[in-house]
Amino acid sequence: ITTMDDPLGRKTVMRLVANACKERVYPVGRLDRETTGLLLFTNDGDMAKKLTHPRYQAVKIYHVETDKPVQSSHLELLMSGIELEDGRIYADKAEYVKDSNSSREVGIEIHSGKNRIVRRMFEKLGYQVVKLDRVQFAGLTKKDLPRGYFRHLTEQEVNFLKMTK
Repeated sequence: ITTMDDPLGRKTVMRLVANACKERVYPVGRLDRETTGLLLFTNDGDMAKKLTHPRYQAVKIYHVETDKPVQSSHLELLMSGIELEDGRIYADKAEYVKDSNSSREVGIEIHSGKNRIVRRMFEKLGYQVVKLDRVQFAGLTKKDLPRGYFRHLTEQEVNFLKMTK
């Protein structure tokens, strides 16, 4: 789970980076227990705030797999806006995954950091999310990085994050 420690004793993401560096780092943003994907860790509080505060609108891209084919009209609806219990939410982009032959797989780009937002958007349209994977966060990808592994950002990537809005 995405937390520094868990009173229930469950495994946390901190064990993934336990020996990554001397500095004390913490996760930027959250992923729910059922979501896989890219997670950033930092010791820079200003950068963490910048990447999670709604004002900065850090872009996140998710690969979503649903329990049934997604109607193309629902992709348009995701982008035109859906009313949820905590307000109207819009996807910046929503399209079928190009490498897949299945209309059950959708890529969705959002900048909202609301809790379980992607799952709630699809549930509102009558779909159950079977798999949810964050593939991009603030311009960074997890390409070629196996699940459960980490890598240090390059100096160029850190500078890019610092320059973002």
